[in-house]
Amino acid sequence: MKTLDELYQELERRNKIAEEAGGADRVAKQHESGKKTARERIVELLDPGTFNEFDKFVTHRNTDFGMAENKIAGDGVVTGYGKIDGRLVYVYAYDFTVFGGTLSRANADKIIKLQQLAIKMGAPILGLNDSGGARIQEGVQSLAGYAEIFHNNVKSSGVIPQITCIMGPCAGGAVYSPALTDFIVMVKDSSYMFVTGPDVIKAVTHEEVTKDELGGAVTHNAKSGVAHFIAENDEQALMLIRELMSFLPVNNMEEPPVVPTTDDITREDESLQTLIPADPNRPYDIKDLITTVVDDKNFLEVQPLYAKNIVIGFARMAGHSVGIVANQPAHLAGVLDIDASVKAARFIRFCDAFNIPLVTFVDVPGFLPGVNQESNGIIKHGAKLLYAYSEATVPKIALITRKAYGGAYCVMSSKQVGADVNFAYPMAEIAVMGPEGAVNILYRSKINDEESRQGLIDEYREKFANPYRAAELGYVDEVIYPRQTRYKIIQALEMTRSKSLLNPPRKHGNIVL
Repeated sequence: MKTLDELYQELERRNKIAEEAGGADRVAKQHESGKKTARERIVELLDPGTFNEFDKFVTHRNTDFGMAENKIAGDGVVTGYGKIDGRLVYVYAYDFTVFGGTLSRANADKIIKLQQLAIKMGAPILGLNDSGGARIQEGVQSLAGYAEIFHNNVKSSGVIPQITCIMGPCAGGAVYSPALTDFIVMVKDSSYMFVTGPDVIKAVTHEEVTKDELGGAVTHNAKSGVAHFIAENDEQALMLIRELMSFLPVNNMEEPPVVPTTDDITREDESLQTLIPADPNRPYDIKDLITTVVDDKNFLEVQPLYAKNIVIGFARMAGHSVGIVANQPAHLAGVLDIDASVKAARFIRFCDAFNIPLVTFVDVPGFLPGVNQESNGIIKHGAKLLYAYSEATVPKIALITRKAYGGAYCVMSSKQVGADVNFAYPMAEIAVMGPEGAVNILYRSKINDEESRQGLIDEYREKFANPYRAAELGYVDEVIYPRQTRYKIIQALEMTRSKSLLNPPRKHGNIVL
C-alpha cells in the first residue's frame, strides 16, 4: 500500500504532466507564432486565482492508427470554471500543442459536460478556439461530438451568453459552434475561419486565395459579418471579452450589472445644439452623439467594420447597461440595406433575450434602392429588423435626430412597433418621403422653374416634414432640445425599468430567415 506522501507525489506528477500539455517544444513553437497556450489564455482571461480545471486527466479512447500508444492528459482541450469581475463563468480552450487542438470524442465530452453545467447553473460559457478541427483518426465519433456541441449551443441560445474567441485555425464543421454563439472575437493575422480551405477551393473552382483572404479576421469583420470584434493580439482579444461581459447579465433571468458612475445624469452638452447640420443632406457622425450622452463617453461598438451605415453596441446610462442602435449619416447617408438590417436585427434580439433596454437614434432616409438590393431580398432582410423591434419586450426608447422617411420610419423603433418613449429634435423630418421627392410627385404640373420648385419644397417641409405633425398625433411623445438628450433618455429608461410585457403564448415565432 502506498503512503500518503507517495499518493500526493503521484498527484503532483500527473498534474505536472497534464500542465506541460504537448511538451516544451510545442509550447515554444506556440509562443514563437505569437500565441499563448490554452492555460495561459484562461489565466489571463479570468480573475486571478479563480480558475478550477475539470477533466485534466482525460485521454482519448482511440486505438486505431497508432493512437493507442499516443495519449496525452487533457487530450487537446482545457475546461473549467472561474470568475470575471467576481461573476461565475465557464470556459473551454482548445490546446493547439496537443494533437493540433483537434476534437476527439473524449474532449468533445469535456465541452458538452461544461455546456450542460453552464445551462444548469445559469452562467455564461466562453470558448477559446485554436483547433485543427475534427480528429481524422476518430472519424464519425469526432463528428458526433461536434453535433452534440452544436445542439447545446442552440439550447443555450437566449438562456446564457455564449462568446467565442477565435485565436488560431477554425475550419470545416468546427466553424458552426462559433457561428451559433452570440459574439465572435477574432485575432488579426493569427486566426481564420472557413468551411472549406484554400486547397479544396483551388481543386474545385480553380480559384487561388490565401487563408487570410478567405477567412481571416479582417474578412469576417468587414465583409462577411460573421465576426463581431477584431483584436491585434491574444491579450487584447481576452480583454475585449472581459469588457463585453461587463455589460451583460449572467443569464436571461438576471439583470445586467449596474456600474456606479460619477457622470451627472442631468448633464447637458451645448455642443449637441449644433451637431446636427441645418442642411438635411450634410453628413455628421452619429457616434459623436452617442459618446456625448452615454456614461463617461464609454461606448463598446459591435461590428464596427461591417455595414457601417448602422451603428450598434453597448453603453451605460446612469450606470445601467443599454443596447444602442443608430443610423449612421456619415456612411451611405444612414440608409438601411440588407447588411445593416440583419446586423441590427440580431443585436436587438440579443438585447431582448438578456433584458438589456434598447436606445435607438434615428436618422434614416429610407431603404437603399437598386436592382441588387431587391434581387438579393431587401424585403425579407428588412423585415428581420422590423420583426426584431416588434418582438422585443425590453424598454425601447427612440430619438429621431433628423430624417425618418417612409417604411424606414416604421421599422426604426416607431411608436407603432412598440417603442415606449419616442423623442424628436426640432429639426426632425418625419414623412412618407423626402420633400424633394414628394414635391416632384405632388406638384409635377405646377413646377415651372427651379425657383418655384424650391418654394414648394420649403412649403412641404414646413407643413409636413417636421416633428410637430407626429407630436400632434401622439406618435412622438416630446420634442426636445439636443442638449437635453442624456437626461431625457435616462428619465425614460428609469420610467420603463419596471416594464412587464409578454408576447402571446406560442412555441416560437417564424422570423423571416
